[in-house]
Amino acid sequence: MTTYAVGDLQGCLEPLKCLLQQADFNPSKDRLWLVGDLVNRGPKSLETLRFLYKIRYSLVFVLGNHDLHLLAVSSNIKNLKKGDTLHEILEAPDQAKLLDWLRQQKFIHYDKSRNIALVHAGIPPHWTLKKAMKYATEIENALIDNHIYAAYLSGIDGNKPVKLETNLTGIARLRIITNYFTRMRFCTAKGKLDLKHKGGVDTVITGYKPWFAHKERKTRNIKIIFGHWAALEGKCDEPDVFALDTGCVWGGTMTLMNIDTGERLVCHCKSFLYCNTEGR
Repeated sequence: MTTYAVGDLQGCLEPLKCLLQQADFNPSKDRLWLVGDLVNRGPKSLETLRFLYKIRYSLVFVLGNHDLHLLAVSSNIKNLKKGDTLHEILEAPDQAKLLDWLRQQKFIHYDKSRNIALVHAGIPPHWTLKKAMKYATEIENALIDNHIYAAYLSGIDGNKPVKLETNLTGIARLRIITNYFTRMRFCTAKGKLDLKHKGGVDTVITGYKPWFAHKERKTRNIKIIFGHWAALEGKCDEPDVFALDTGCVWGGTMTLMNIDTGERLVCHCKSFLYCNTEGR
């Protein structure tokens, strides 16, 4: 059995199939980890979900910000945005089954035998793995609890608060935890977020660094696989931190990595004419 991890799909199904064919992926014995953002911006969000659902017993995946956006739009909590490609899902006869499946997923997956964590955006430097798992459970519970589901999804938009304080409660607490897991790029050593800048590691923000670059980061004892940050182009110089979003939906590539050997396969997405090259 071989286990692979793949970067953000965002509805780009053909590049995924291309990679799985290159790897000779067999869903009956191999496993595929997904870093989240399964849908949106690309042209085949519905077909992507259906394809993944068929092989769901071979998958492990975490949720990204675009996946949460889909859940919110499908519940009439938020409106579609310019550039969204979610219409077919919202009109599909099997949407309830697919979206209920999404609701059951996690924000962090930890493989103890390999000492590897899978997340969408990252783990802030001041959190231990134990804390990250605990905080992820809070928002996972909000997603599956019908009593607070709508309130959670309607309240997670926004850039404030910028840090999780011990006395923070309610929707504000759920929002900042969600932002850490699904939107984070730059932060301070103590976890204060900057959610405005989306450039690469050479972006200069006084007092801020990429979440993984802080020397005192408390998760340096584990491996971390993440996506979300296409501007990195899959490059991360930090030991045992693996960036897999290589911007397929923006005309870049899609990357598949063997999580045990580190070997990477890429599909050049410009060969698929539907890729969005207008901006991020």
